[in-house]
Amino acid sequence: MTEGSGHSVRIPTVEASRPTEFAIDVSDAISAPEAFGASFDAAPSAGALELGEGLEGDPALAFRKTLGMFATGVTVLTTRAAEQVHGMTANAFMSVSLRPPLVLISIDRRARMGALLHEGTRFGVSVLEAKQTGLSDRFAGRVAEDLPEATFEIVHETPLVEGALAHLVARVVRSYWGGDHSLFLGQVEFARYGEGRPLLFHGGRYERLIEDPRVFSLLPRELLDPILALGEEREYADGEPIMQMGEAGCDLLLLVEGHANVERPGRSLTLGPGELIGEIEVLDPGGGRIADIHAVGHVRTIGVSRQQLLSALEADPRAAIALIEVLAARFRETA
Repeated sequence: MTEGSGHSVRIPTVEASRPTEFAIDVSDAISAPEAFGASFDAAPSAGALELGEGLEGDPALAFRKTLGMFATGVTVLTTRAAEQVHGMTANAFMSVSLRPPLVLISIDRRARMGALLHEGTRFGVSVLEAKQTGLSDRFAGRVAEDLPEATFEIVHETPLVEGALAHLVARVVRSYWGGDHSLFLGQVEFARYGEGRPLLFHGGRYERLIEDPRVFSLLPRELLDPILALGEEREYADGEPIMQMGEAGCDLLLLVEGHANVERPGRSLTLGPGELIGEIEVLDPGGGRIADIHAVGHVRTIGVSRQQLLSALEADPRAAIALIEVLAARFRETA
């Protein structure tokens, strides 16, 4: 299964630079997809799939593994037939349009869900939360004794999985041929989201986001304090950048006085005295900083360079072992 992630593109206002397809009203495109010059009745001729260097064997399997390198969220698609709820796990879900609100799902033609959907019917999309792997397995048809039972909330006569991170209800406005899958374009009638972390799928296995950046601050004080004692004091004026996204992460900073504002895509937070900055990046300076950090008011810090840090870990193996234990715990969270 594969999923795409849609995004909006601002089209230039200069008429000469606009591709001809953008001159068509979205409402007309929904009712008449042939306006784009495509035929959805005739299947394209099949051609051989070329495999890259080092790949051999079944081309379909190689294609599947290639698609699996694209990390996606996990959804449960649901619909209602009479008094029966039908659902299936899928990550082949993508956004299409904001105005009107449109989404697209791709369903194996052998799946019963595909036979239940047609123009005018509604389907639900429940974006699963990180702890809902059991529900994903259940709706994927996996057999296990401890899989949880699903409970549903009915919205717009459509079942939605309770406890999911986000919900959508859409009405099918178009369906298309998609090889061994069918594509269903849905106009969204209901949308809702909550707080939490999404369940991810990559390379044939579940993954989770790790949002807690603490590493060194989880070390016992008797192991952390000797490391911080090697640092030097640094001061920053209000609004001055402390760290910038993309720059080399060669230092670990302890906030001694003042506050720091952390801005990263989709998230912002404020750190106060006693908190550490750059705990992950200092271990991988080649990766670069992952956030912009600015001083809020007068800020005083203690900065420890990567070289000082490595020297401290070499001098006290207990600190190195404790650090490994913290990182191992992080790894277990994604297993």
